[in-house]
Formats: sequence, structure tokens, C-alpha cells
Amino acid sequence: MAQRYVRVQTPEERIYYGILEVNRAVRAIDAPPWLNGKPTDLELPCDKYRLLAPCAPSKIVAVGKNYAEHAAEMGGVVPKEPLLFLKPPTTVIATQTPILYPSQSQQVDYEGELALIIGEICRDCSPLEALGKIWGYTIANDVTARDLQRQDNQWTRAKGFDTFCPLGPWIVRDINPGAKLQTFVNDRPDPVQSASIEQMVYSPEVLVSYISHIMTLVPGDVVLTGTPPGVGSLQPGDRVRVEIEGIGCLENSIAAKG
Repeated sequence: MAQRYVRVQTPEERIYYGILEVNRAVRAIDAPPWLNGKPTDLELPCDKYRLLAPCAPSKIVAVGKNYAEHAAEMGGVVPKEPLLFLKPPTTVIATQTPILYPSQSQQVDYEGELALIIGEICRDCSPLEALGKIWGYTIANDVTARDLQRQDNQWTRAKGFDTFCPLGPWIVRDINPGAKLQTFVNDRPDPVQSASIEQMVYSPEVLVSYISHIMTLVPGDVVLTGTPPGVGSLQPGDRVRVEIEGIGCLENSIAAKG
């Protein structure tokens, strides 16, 4: 099994990056792993921490319509260049944390995605250089208030609500280019989304290179690579689970915002 890098919080509210061991204990490291964090003597048993999102990015750069069939289901075509938008860091939540359904929306959709974790400063990089700046991979759910997206004609509000970027459960260093991404809702056995990540129009290194010519990416930043076809709506009480081969699963319930 690939080494899994986590970010956890203890009952005393101390936050650590660490390595998840086979017995679910966490070996703490002294800095984020992409900043050369080294293992310490601290081992946290499985009942002495809770998983947080695996990083705390300064920004989340997301890509729209990066699977041709998803672009078609949204009534559009694949853009001639990557279509970018930002999600604020306050959207990030961990696995097993509720997604809050905002009162302003009547249609909240799931969008399962592969997420890239940036490990080095990335500015004006070629695709080959950008590949070396991708430190690892995790799972994301680009939750979207679809009715507000249509209404606003731009995506800040629809994509930016608190809790609208579940991320995790951990980071792995490598992933098979043909890994399958699947999304499941509630107890339905069949996935609502199922695609290989190699079906992306723009590959991870092309996306990171493109973004780096617009804004500097810094260690710990996150790039969302787009969602495959099959997006759909959620309601309070639903559960949504995104799985990517070689990483694991990211699961969140939906709750009405109080």
C-alpha cells in the first residue's frame, strides 16, 4: 500500500502532519511533508486524533469542463484553453464532515475530482517542470450550487460556500494514470460517476503549467482537475462518497445549514 500522508488534530487541539501506519496510528512529522518534514518520536493511536483535510492551501485553483462528456452534459464544449476558477480556503473540510446546504440554493450538486498538491513554488513552468512540482494526489468534491451558477453567470458564489470543498482523506505521492474515479450517493450500488482520470482533456502537468503562467502556486496549494460526467443533485440527509483507485474514499453527509 502506498504511504499515506495525513493532517490530524488531537483532543488537545494540536495539529500535526503525519504518516498513517497500517494499524491506523499516525507517526507525526515535524513539518508538512512537501517541506521535507521528518518523522518524530510522537505516535498517535487511532483514538487520539481526528482526520483533518490533508493540507491547508493558500488557494484552490479549479478547472471546469476538463472531461469532454461532462462539458457536453453541461450544454457546452471543451474550452480551447483550461477554464479556471478559484475556491476560497474556507471551503475546505475533511472526510466525514458535513457539507452544509445553503439556504440561498435549491440545487446543490456533487462533482468528484482528482486533486493535485503542489510541493514547490511554481511560476512560469513548462509542463515537464510542472510535473516535478506536483507533490502528491488526493480526492476532492467540488460542491456547486448549480442554480446560483446559472443565475450569476460567474462561479464565485456557487462554488464558494463554506464546506464546498471536501478534501482527503490523505495524500499519496503517485497515482496510476488510468486510475478510476467513481462517485456514489447513499447506498446505491452503482456509481453516479465513473471514469478514468486519463480521460481528462488537459493533463495535470499541462494544467499546473498553464496556471503557473497566470499566478504563482506555492507549496500546499491545491489544483482541482475537473469532474467527469454524471454530476447530480444532493439533499440534506444524503451521503456522497468519491473514490479514486490508489488513494481511497472521501465521504461526506449533507446537512441543512442552521
